[in-house]
Amino acid sequence: MISCENLTKRFGHFTAVDHVSFSVAKGSIFGFLGPNGSGKSTVIRMLCGLLEPSDGHASIAGFDVAREGERIKSLIGYMSQKFSLYDELTVYENLMFYGRLYGLRGATLTQRRDELITLTHLEPYLARRAALLSGGWRQRLAMACALVHKPRVLFLDEPTAGIDPVARRELWDLLFEFSSLGMTLFVTTHYMDEAERCSHVGYIHLSKLIVCGLPDDLKLLPEVNPPGTKRIDVTCDHVTTGLQAMRGLAGVKTATVFGQSMHLLVEESLREELIRERLAVVGIAHADIRPIAPSLEDVFVALTNRNGNGGGA
Repeated sequence: MISCENLTKRFGHFTAVDHVSFSVAKGSIFGFLGPNGSGKSTVIRMLCGLLEPSDGHASIAGFDVAREGERIKSLIGYMSQKFSLYDELTVYENLMFYGRLYGLRGATLTQRRDELITLTHLEPYLARRAALLSGGWRQRLAMACALVHKPRVLFLDEPTAGIDPVARRELWDLLFEFSSLGMTLFVTTHYMDEAERCSHVGYIHLSKLIVCGLPDDLKLLPEVNPPGTKRIDVTCDHVTTGLQAMRGLAGVKTATVFGQSMHLLVEESLREELIRERLAVVGIAHADIRPIAPSLEDVFVALTNRNGNGGGA
């Protein structure tokens, strides 16, 4: 449904996207991740026909994004980080306005409006101005407006930024429903739990696509699991104190806080007793230590460290 081959975008001497290639199958949820300034939004804007590629090419459902932009507009929906709503209009008026923008009229518009209201559960807020909606309900309205013309591909650029966990979960329930109906979803996010829900993920860093594939396959990459190492979870009180102790212990490669635990990448030869002894020195008498598999966050931290920590513009 989506195909990119050596997709590149330059702004003067700055390369925002550098020869990126990937494909997205119909009905899948593709998660596109990377640090701020890495090129995620630029890729989306090229795929939507808002920016012309400097090199390479991309297509949506077989239509070239540079040459057949008008054909593509009817195939895609786009939900940006800043929801494109008219704050002075009510929920009902926003839906009607967007429907007319896409050429819907009469009974067709009425039917589609009612379908979207039912789908997004907006009934209680139809008379409320968009400016007065909470973040989660603004998000639902923005999604309904992006879906009014029944797109086959929906682009969501950090759609859950700034909304509460309940609203995030409800949005993902909707995305799974859309996917089951055959819609293709392209989602950028900074949340690792959201990335875990995607059927495929790509990771872009400093304008280059570093890796792309199934989440479970990415967790097996040698960069994530260096030879002679293992990953362990250490749960204890005063985890930040324990973190500093672990970072100073010989044999510990990396140490990161995950809630009330630490995730450690350590040499296979490092004994559990040494970890407990080091924690005891800083006043932590009890710790639960167990082996773990890498998470997607571990994957992206490892790949970012391998490729340098600099940021883009």
